[in-house]
Amino acid sequence: MTRRAAWVLVGAAAWTFYVWISRVVILAGQDESTAFKVVHFGLAAISIGFGIAVGAIGVRALRGRRTDSAG
Repeated sequence: MTRRAAWVLVGAAAWTFYVWISRVVILAGQDESTAFKVVHFGLAAISIGFGIAVGAIGVRALRGRRTDSAG
């Protein structure tokens, strides 16, 4: 994986965290139905999980390239 592609993955993960964490904070203060909140909190959990996976792949690729180039 190229360094640029790894940074794109890290950036996508950061953007996912920003969007969903801010959405959860906003949603927690809104007066919506319980079903609406459960669905959106579930979507947030799944998206944040994917963000963690994507970010881990990107970080691992960046660390791997640094280790490869040092040796």
